[in-house]
Amino acid sequence: MKTTAIFPGSFDPLTLGHLNIIEKASRLFGRIIIGVLPNNAKTPLFSADERVKMIAEVVEKFGNVEVKCFDGLLVDFVREEQADCVIRGIRNMTDFDYEVRMSQVNQKMLPSYETVFLITDSIYSCISSTDVRSGVRYGVDLRDFVPPRVNELIREKYKENYK
Repeated sequence: MKTTAIFPGSFDPLTLGHLNIIEKASRLFGRIIIGVLPNNAKTPLFSADERVKMIAEVVEKFGNVEVKCFDGLLVDFVREEQADCVIRGIRNMTDFDYEVRMSQVNQKMLPSYETVFLITDSIYSCISSTDVRSGVRYGVDLRDFVPPRVNELIREKYKENYK
């Protein structure tokens, strides 16, 4: 049986911590779908379509990972993709508390909903997309936070911040 797992998030931008979780998941599951949410509550660095394209470039080395955009409830996307589980990356106990609550709410809506928690390597535990977005405003060197291709695209799009 080929297990399908969804790794949802806004991924704005994709960080090395996200990539660490994707690498781990690619070894554990037959098929991984990275589900990119537009997330209109935040001011994005990149549009959802730009993120899908960017992430697809970064993960093309994994033969079992694909990237799709979705808008709406995660449980609906899980049903649509006929996924077996959802992957959530955990950096710390704050992430864990939040993700457990979300998992329980989603399981109420979809009783077959299962969550697999993957813990990021400690070297990436301090990295968040929110912090990366803040750093872009000030022209911070992001090489230690995002994959090389993401860093290139940030520097191209926000070149006025990187003189």
